[in-house]
Amino acid sequence: MLGFLVRLLPFWVREPLLILVGSVFGVRIMYLAHRDGEWVAAAIGLVFLVFTAVRVHTVARALRARRARRAPAPGPAPAAEVAPAAIAPAAPAVAVAAEKEPNAWGQAVAAVAVFAALGAALWLGPHLLPSDDDGAPRAVSCADGEGEELPVAYRKTPRAVTGDELCNALNRPDLPQLLGTPAETATAVSGTSNTAPLTDGKVAQPEAEVQFDTYTVNVSVTYNELSIAQYVKLMEYGEETDVRKLSVLGRPAVLASGHTMKIEINLGGGGSGGPVEQGPPARTLSVALDAKDRGGYCDITVWSTSGALPDDSALLDIAEKVLPTIPDRTV
Repeated sequence: MLGFLVRLLPFWVREPLLILVGSVFGVRIMYLAHRDGEWVAAAIGLVFLVFTAVRVHTVARALRARRARRAPAPGPAPAAEVAPAAIAPAAPAVAVAAEKEPNAWGQAVAAVAVFAALGAALWLGPHLLPSDDDGAPRAVSCADGEGEELPVAYRKTPRAVTGDELCNALNRPDLPQLLGTPAETATAVSGTSNTAPLTDGKVAQPEAEVQFDTYTVNVSVTYNELSIAQYVKLMEYGEETDVRKLSVLGRPAVLASGHTMKIEINLGGGGSGGPVEQGPPARTLSVALDAKDRGGYCDITVWSTSGALPDDSALLDIAEKVLPTIPDRTV
């Protein structure tokens, strides 16, 4: 539709417009391609510039042909041989041409001026308008948690943090770099003030999660009486594999592997959801809440839908960065 409307314009309006649009877009795309290192965009910008060069050549040829038509013919006939009647009709033709000429040029100049203003606005707009955007993708932020009603377990455990506080501690700008994927930004974040399962709501267990394209990181804090030493014994009793005991920030800790759970919920037909299935593998670092290991621990779990996992060093780096930023009442 746009191409049809452009073809309806007079030649001396259409061609200057095409030249202006092609040059503005071509130069702009080439500049962005050079800045971002995108060779595909550079090729598109080059196409615009070649198209513009072709239009300029066409206009130049039309101008030369127009000047040739307006040039006087060689060897004019003597004035005495020209009949007075033949001279008289030529005057209106010249006058009409003189009247039409400024109109065509005026339309072309006005159209060029309008598109020049639009091109300048497109080019300079991002620089003239105030903006806090530096061109980098923005990560999502955590909720403020104001007005949230906490379970009774949190009131009985004064040192317990909320899910939103955990979310703010986990959603760090350097988290992608710690995971080994520095180019990614968080696609979703959440924080919930839960209670531990099978405790009848008596044990606070806040949780936070940050999702990236490659990995998902989950942090939870369980305020119970279970120590890391007891936790390790339970793993040994259950014949857990790939268990590694260590110390993080001077606190007892343990690394273990497991699987996430996958639950499908069927919302149609009034039927119940599908069975609980085994999800992708996950790696968890559990760290005691204090150096004396008097009970309670923080879990840092990483997994991906592809099944790939980062090195254990990534979990240790996350723990060393995140744990000190959790409010002191968890320590």
